[in-house]
Amino acid sequence: MRIDIWSDVMCPFCWIGKRHLEKALETFRAENPEVPVSVVWRAYELDPSAPVIAGETTGESSASMLARKYGMSTADAEASQEQMAARFAELGLEYDWRSSQVCSSHDAHRLAALAAEHGRANEVDEALRKAHFTDGQAISDPEVLRHIGIDAGIPAEAVEDLLAGKGYADTVAKDIEIARGIGVQGVPFFVFEGRLAVSGAQPVEVFSHALNQALTGADA
Repeated sequence: MRIDIWSDVMCPFCWIGKRHLEKALETFRAENPEVPVSVVWRAYELDPSAPVIAGETTGESSASMLARKYGMSTADAEASQEQMAARFAELGLEYDWRSSQVCSSHDAHRLAALAAEHGRANEVDEALRKAHFTDGQAISDPEVLRHIGIDAGIPAEAVEDLLAGKGYADTVAKDIEIARGIGVQGVPFFVFEGRLAVSGAQPVEVFSHALNQALTGADA
């Protein structure tokens, strides 16, 4: 079974949705050990205009971004981030929203595409999310990306080549084009077996239902 997931590593709901899917997959694999499951991560940029941040430069905080983008008061924006941090904690994740930096995710997606070719997609995905949400690092910073790629087991030469050029930019663009073509308007967005879609960080039960539908060939 194949699961395509459109996601942005800057999106908190994407990490929540990933954890919910993982919980559903635990049960599914236990009940269907003969069914191989492959997960394909696809790029989606929520804010293509976000700045590239490198070195000591500090980007806009997530709370400030929310207040600006949605016309919220600072207090309301901070309260929403506290609520998100609580949701993270329920899943064993940590969200230090006071330190998180809003920045471009384009190069992070390029690194993720490289990671997929080396069989390290999940390792890089987790590291990127932790860097952004937990460690307050700018995931557009080449030095941050360099450490994430090499620490995940990608050959250093391949990581250096990626950061020195524009490799896999076409892969990122193609993922986004496909998303637009199938009507994706937000992430996370999951497609099971190329035909069953689940939008958003749905409860574990919804993912379990989708997995069973995909297995049996049901359409709804």
